[in-house]
Amino acid sequence: MSKEHDKQTLAQRNNLIRAAVMGANDGILSVSGIVIGVAGATTNSFAIFIAGFAGALAGTVSMAMGEYTSVHSQNDAQVKAEKVQEVALQTQYDTEFEFVKNKYAAQGISDELATQATKEMMANDALGTTVRERYGFSLHHEVSAIGAAMASMIAFPLGSLLPMLAITLFPVKERVIATGIAVLIALAITGYSAAHLSGANEKRATIRNIVAGIFTMVVTYYIGTLIGH
Repeated sequence: MSKEHDKQTLAQRNNLIRAAVMGANDGILSVSGIVIGVAGATTNSFAIFIAGFAGALAGTVSMAMGEYTSVHSQNDAQVKAEKVQEVALQTQYDTEFEFVKNKYAAQGISDELATQATKEMMANDALGTTVRERYGFSLHHEVSAIGAAMASMIAFPLGSLLPMLAITLFPVKERVIATGIAVLIALAITGYSAAHLSGANEKRATIRNIVAGIFTMVVTYYIGTLIGH
């Protein structure tokens, strides 16, 4: 019971960390696009900073609310799936048993071994087994919607500080390039971290995040120069 609880706590903690990493990533990417775009239109440092601040404020609220809604909906779906399976096990246990056994057999396990494994799994935790095999998640691993929202709400403005500080502190002639380099380094870190936490391909995710950052900054800067001139 203690080990299972530790696994649940670790999974929930990892999900909150992932929400924070993605929040910081969005803060870096979104606000860098804003401040570099405005820098293309004007050299006024105060105007650039205010634009970045407004973007950071709006993004913080939007990110937190979006994360809360998303996680809450996911948790509601898991609770609903659990109730559906409770009824299914009471009314059609044999059907659920066959479903699980066939899933194991489809993985190349012999029919006899699949039957034995299903018997043991269903005897130990029929609800957890059928939920996992039908819906792909484990029971009681729900993420706190409020916790995820708070993680995003803190991480987004922290991520947005980097492009805002870089664009305002560096000399006018170097600030766009310097901000771009700082942002790309930060995006490489968050892209790698997010992939590592989710088990995705780290190299591919890092490159994809960097490319997204380059595209965002180039497009917004170009549009800014068109508007400014």
